[in-house]
Amino acid sequence: MTTEPTVPDDRALTPYDPEMRALVKQEMPNASEQVQNETIALIEAIKKRAQSEAQGAGEVTRDAYLTAVRQIREVIEQDKLFDKDQIEYSFKLLQMDAEKNWESIVKEVASFGDRLADAAKAAWDALTAPRPDSKL
Repeated sequence: MTTEPTVPDDRALTPYDPEMRALVKQEMPNASEQVQNETIALIEAIKKRAQSEAQGAGEVTRDAYLTAVRQIREVIEQDKLFDKDQIEYSFKLLQMDAEKNWESIVKEVASFGDRLADAAKAAWDALTAPRPDSKL
């Protein structure tokens, strides 16, 4: 059995993060140099994989965002977002409702005016009517 690390040559030549090496030595003071080196290599591999996955996720997210933006732009450019017939129909309904409400308001104002006229006439009649017990 050899005491050489089983790290592939390309990793053996790669300098590891000095802070990582110090942390491994601090957390594993009784471990052999080979175990510490293998631990550092494992942590570096995990770190590289995590960075790669994060970059891939970022690219997927960016691609999904760009696809959504393109689709929305196409919908807007092709006027598919708004149905012109539906908008015209909605405006007609609004116009009909406004006319109906206006007619209702006009009727209520006219009715109120008639009542005010009746009340004024009744008040005038009450004020000008001769009183039977009047000595004039």
